Amino acid sequence: MNPNPEPQDRPDAVDAIIGQWAAVRPDLDTKAMEVFGRVYRLARTMGDRMEKAYARFGISRGEFDVLATLRRSGEPYTLSPRQLSSTLMLTTGGMTGRLDKLERAGLLRRSPDPHDRRGLQVTLTDEGLTLIDEAVGAGLAVQTEALSEMDPAEAEQLAGLLRKLLAGTQDH
Repeated sequence: MNPNPEPQDRPDAVDAIIGQWAAVRPDLDTKAMEVFGRVYRLARTMGDRMEKAYARFGISRGEFDVLATLRRSGEPYTLSPRQLSSTLMLTTGGMTGRLDKLERAGLLRRSPDPHDRRGLQVTLTDEGLTLIDEAVGAGLAVQTEALSEMDPAEAEQLAGLLRKLLAGTQDH
């Protein structure tokens, strides 16, 4: 027996759960539980790691999402609160709280929309642009490190399989 099995050959907590189900309900097909149990645990673990990476910059994951959405929009890094809310699937109330905090921190500014006197625009400040560029790099480093158990072809294959799985869940 190999004293140092490959990571994919080492039993994990999901294997223990599957084993318990097999003992009490051998009639169940638990393949989906194996996949989604690991996806859930992975999302939770990586969410915690990402939260720590962003905390070094004084922001939460949710605040990162707002700043990153503005950054990805391209120059002049400006969107309406409604555009931000729809992109991030947040209520306007949830968005307002995030915008308030980020504005107080000097990372973005709100100003009247010159095309709609009832509307607002949200724009990254220079400080916000610098911070999000550093934070996205730190987050990618955490994610890249997590993928280090795989070679590039495996990571590409996994990305494709997850894309397919995600598409299948969104059709229902």
